[in-house]
Parts: sequence; C-alpha cells; structure tokens
Amino acid sequence: MKLRPSLALLLALAVTGVGVHAQSAADLTDSDTAPRKFSTLPLKPTTNQSQAAQLSARFLTRFHYDAQPLDDAMSQKIYKAYLDSLDGEKVFFTQADLAKFAPLKTQLDDAIWNQDLTGPFSMFNFYVTRAIERMNYARGLLKQGFDFNTNESYNYDRKKADWPKDQAELDALWRERTMNDWLRLKLAGKADDDIRKTLDKRYAGYIDRVKQLDGEDAFQSFMNAYAESTDPHTDYLGPRAAENFDISMKLSLEGIGAVLQARDEYTAIREIVPAGPAAKSGKVHVGDRIVAIGEGTSGPMVDVIGWRLDDVVKHIRGKKDTTVRLEILPSDAGVDGKHELISLVRQKVSIEEQAAKKKVIEIKDAGVTRKIGVIDLPSFYSDFGARREGDKNFKSATRDVAKLLGELKAEGVEGVVMDLRNNGGGSLAEANELTGLFIDQGPVVQVRDARGEVQVQGDDDPGMSWSGPMAVLVNRGSASASEIFAAAIQDYGRGLIIGQPTFGKGTVQNLVDLDRFTHSTKEKPQFGELKMTIQEFFRINGGSTQLKGVTPDIQYPKNGDEKDFGESTYDNALPWTQIAPADYKPVADLKAYLGQLQAKHEARTAKSPGWKLMLDELAQYRKMRDKTSISLNFAQRQVERKDLDAIQADFRARHKAIDGDVDGQDDVAMDDGLNANERSLKSELKQEKDAKKAADPQLDETAHILFDAVGLIKGDAKLAATVLPYGGRFSTTATATATADKPQQASPAGH
Repeated sequence: MKLRPSLALLLALAVTGVGVHAQSAADLTDSDTAPRKFSTLPLKPTTNQSQAAQLSARFLTRFHYDAQPLDDAMSQKIYKAYLDSLDGEKVFFTQADLAKFAPLKTQLDDAIWNQDLTGPFSMFNFYVTRAIERMNYARGLLKQGFDFNTNESYNYDRKKADWPKDQAELDALWRERTMNDWLRLKLAGKADDDIRKTLDKRYAGYIDRVKQLDGEDAFQSFMNAYAESTDPHTDYLGPRAAENFDISMKLSLEGIGAVLQARDEYTAIREIVPAGPAAKSGKVHVGDRIVAIGEGTSGPMVDVIGWRLDDVVKHIRGKKDTTVRLEILPSDAGVDGKHELISLVRQKVSIEEQAAKKKVIEIKDAGVTRKIGVIDLPSFYSDFGARREGDKNFKSATRDVAKLLGELKAEGVEGVVMDLRNNGGGSLAEANELTGLFIDQGPVVQVRDARGEVQVQGDDDPGMSWSGPMAVLVNRGSASASEIFAAAIQDYGRGLIIGQPTFGKGTVQNLVDLDRFTHSTKEKPQFGELKMTIQEFFRINGGSTQLKGVTPDIQYPKNGDEKDFGESTYDNALPWTQIAPADYKPVADLKAYLGQLQAKHEARTAKSPGWKLMLDELAQYRKMRDKTSISLNFAQRQVERKDLDAIQADFRARHKAIDGDVDGQDDVAMDDGLNANERSLKSELKQEKDAKKAADPQLDETAHILFDAVGLIKGDAKLAATVLPYGGRFSTTATATATADKPQQASPAGH
C-alpha cells in the first residue's frame, strides 16, 4: 500500500530515518565518491541505469501477474505517471512546456528498450530548472509584500486543475501561493519582517534541496512511473531503497541506533534508539547536530553540513563492530558552540518501536471489571535472511505476537484485540502463520499465479495460542497481509472484525534482485530490485479482497479519506474476481450474538461524550478537507480563524471534561503558518509525545465490545458453544507455540 505524492511534495516534507535509516534515492552511480552539496545540471543517465531499465522491462513484460507489452500504449501511461510524479499539483510546468514534451509520449518504450534515457532525464532536468525558477520568483515577491484587502482567493487543490496556459498564468498562481504562505504567518501574529525572513529561508531551503537532486533521483522517479503503470503496487527499488525495505521487514540494521532528521543545513538527532550504541555511550543527545563524520579510528573527518539526509545516513551505517566518529554540535550550543568528537562502534540495532506491542485495558461496567488485552501490530515483518541462515532468534511478527499472547494470558485477560489499524501489510507467510495462532488447523488464504494455478496456504500445526474471544480492529489503512488475516478470521467466524472497511489490496509482490541477472563482478549492488506483482490472493470463501477490502462486522464512522485513499482510487487497479472456496469449515457462528453486540454498541456510543466528540471532530475534519480554495482577504480569514479557534477551544474543553487534565491538551494551537521542520525540535517531539497519550475512543469501544461478548458468553453456555471456536473450549493456558518454525517463503504481500 502506498500513496503517490509528487516529487515536489516529497521535497517539501521533513525526512526522518529510524535507527539511522531513511527513505533515500537509488544508489546507482558508477563511482562511490563523496556526495557534492549540489548536483551539476544537466543530469545524465549512467550505463548501469540504462541497463537496469531494460532488464526491468524484460521481467515486467514476461513475469508480471498482469504482464503488458512495453509499447506505445504503455509509453503513454508511463508519460502520464512520470509527469504526475514531477508536477502532480500542476505548479511548475505550463501547457507550452507540455507541448515540448509531447513527442516523448510514444517514445519512452523505445528509450527503455534502446537503453537511451536521454528523454526522461531531459524532463527531469527541466523540472529542476522550473522548480528553482518558481522559488526564486516567490522570493522576489516577498520584497514588495501583498495587499490583503482584495477579494482574491487561492485554489490550493489542483489535482483536477489544468496546467497553467502560459508564464503569466503560472506567475499569477505562484503569487496566490506566496500570498497564502504570508497570510498564514500574518494570522498567527508574525510581523512582516519576520514573515519575510521565514519565507525567504523556506524558499531558499527548497531551492537547495532541489539542487541536491541527482541522476539517482531522476532514474528512481522514471522507473517508478513505469513500474506503477503496470499496477499500483509494483515498484522499482534502487539499491539504497532496497536496503531500507529490507530493514523495514526485519526491523534491524547495523548502525549507531539513532533517528536522524534534516533541519536547516544540519542533520539532527531526533531520537535515540534504546540499547543502541548511541544510547549506551551516553554522549549523544536529542537535538545534537552532526557536522562531520569519520570512518574508523583514524579516517579523515568529512564535513556533512548541507548534505542530503540519505548521504549522511549512508556514511553512518556500516558493518557491525566497525567504528564511526561523529563530530557533534551539542543541542544546547549555538552555531558557534564548541564541537565534540564521539567514537561509536556500530552494532546490530533492533527497531522495537515498529514491532508488536501489548497493553491491557481494564473495562468496568455495571459493577463488573474485566481485562481486555490489546496487541498493536504495525506490520507483518519478518527477517527472511536470518531465518534462512538458521538464526533461532530471527525477527518475526508471529513469534512476537505469540510471546505477547502468553504474557497477556498470564495477566488474566478475557479477550484479545488485534489492532491492525494502518498496518499496510508485509510478509504473506507471516499473515498465514499469525492466523494459525488463533485457529487450530486449516486453510488461511488462496493464491493464484499468472497461469491461473491456485495454491492453498494454511496452518498445519494443531493447537492455538489464543482460543478465547477476539476482535480485529481495522481501518482504511489496513491493507494486504492485514486483509488476509482479517478475512480468514472473519470467514472462520473466529473473531469480530471491527472498524472501517479496509484498503482493498489483494495482490502479492515478490522481490527480484536485478544484480543476480547481470554479468557485473562488483560486490556493491548496481541495478536495484523490482517489487513486482506476481500473484493475487483470495479469501478461503473464494472472494477477493481486491478493491472491496474486508467489511467489518461492526462498522465505525468513516473519516472521508476513502475518496482519495485505497485501492479503488487507482486507475489501473486489478478488477475484483472470485474463485472456488477452499475446503474449510467455520469454527463458530458469531451471528448468534452479533445483533446483541451491535445494539449494545449503538446504545453505549449514543450516550458517550467521548464518542460524540470523536464524531464531531470527524465531521469538522471532513468539512475542512472538502474545501479546495481559501480567501486571501485578511479580514475574512480573521473571521474564519476566530470561528475555527472557537471550535478547537470547544473540542479542548470537551476533551478535558472527558479525560481530565492531560499534558499538552491546552497546547494544541491553530495553524501557526510554519512547516514541520521550521518549529523547534523540542516542541515537535512534545506534540508527538502528547499525541500518543491522547484518548483512543475507537480502541476503547472495541475493548468494550469484547467486554460485552465475554459477558454474553459467560451467561449462556449454549451461546458460548456457538460463538467460541470448536464448541466453546476456552483455554486459559497456551496449547501451542507459534507456527513460526515452519518453512517460510520470502514473498511480501504488501508494504
């Protein structure tokens, strides 16, 4: 699952790297020289890139699940996708510019087959030039200021707009954009001189980031345009992006154990990973800025001020037990403060923040108290490499969840919620095995390949790690492997599916290491990987989750994002289909008490102040996101701001009445006009910390629904035999460990 923001939008966002890893461009240069602060235009494709493009085409046209020829028709699809990636908001190119590109519409297929990427690179070079021009134009507007007494407005949602006709129309658009940036700061109480300095610094920083774009970025953008034109979930991963994907699956890396963030010209320490080398040293602190890096105990120190974040990350990562030296400007020191030199020995760092976690919610109702366990699973991760090598402690979502289930049993929980909200997927095998923790034996998912052959995958090991009442909490961000798990639990009648309809991704991707199919003798990866769609998965009832997703048994209100987010929003998504059901038998019939649970849920939420507050906040969110334009008149915006201030103040007061005094509750402010990386790191981290403490009415209500389910089960033996698996045997001790020691195929179901 993924969103596809424009390259321009990506540049505007602050980038973080967990455990010294961050999304970065493909590493396909022919040399390994130290990065320059700015790239030299025009950017040119390398031989490796041209070969990698052709090799990718061979795989995509022969082995993709829905293989399509790379011809003029596909070229036009690639052209549109590439143009959208460069200027999806239609703020850099004019219609006159597009006329110059027009011949490329039917030539991109030839560019790939002939290993001549001059055309796509020329488009990228033109984008870089245009982006710098636009930012310089905006900086020029700052000198004269603006008149906010007019009746002008700014249409900021340009996804469906036309490209500006000419330079004059483009200038008018950028004048409105810049006016809005200024007005936001003015409404926040900033003086004109401060506004001018803030925006000039913002636009200058954007220019610097654009100038740092290089041939790797150009190639990555173009190849993803091709890959995603075949289907929404096929991607090209350059070597550096492939490394990051691998890290996200195994939740570990070799480095110093720090989260980095680009702030102004510096790379700052955003978080320290517990138990990592940086944490153990006691010498690295949040807010410290890295100004230079040295390899080994005596290698030269290289100044990294102004470097791209991914280049800094590349130099800090390294093999376990090797030394890296960091020259640090302490967080509490000014720009002229004394630097400190710190030596750290790289180690394997576990990214526990992204691993499964548990907690217990205690529900009290009508004089009865019950404990409900919650397992939050961010992804279906698995360290394929460690498993293949026989590492008994390989990282696995299933192993971690099995362990947490044992701990929850020891704490006396009577129901378990699997929280899969915003879990975008991961390993297909992990989804299969995780389901096995909650059923005895049987099929879990059906997988069909491009030849139409169907294989059934399932749980062959007897026993369950949890046989009691359970619920799976999902939302629109629950995709792929999450949908496999939720669908299997629903088809077996094993547990309640609660929340919002899921994403609708029903395809399986596999990683193809392109370097394995070349004659290159270099150890360093040169050609990258394809994350290519090779199969489609189906529920054991024969239906697909493709497009439709999983519909919850008890539905929560939608937030409106489904219009822009989900499989159904992709033009080239595969259609919904179905096949014959697998040979399975439901283990319980939840319809026996679903009506009662729904009625109790509706009655409770109807009089719940917290639920009503959530509904009002969702309504306000939908109202704001449905707007596409905004006034540039100061007086009118002031009135609108006061109205919004009043709404937010009411929300804060209601939160306080419901939750009591919570840290940061009164600190929630209206729009301050700043971008994320323009605020202090300290305040940014505090806001994130406070957000984690905020009430979660949907999770609390899900736990309460399970509370109701347990009460109904305990009060009616006949009902218990109907709604609990295998006739109502509810074990309070583990009957089996995880099925995590079975062979596993390294096929990511989606990420």
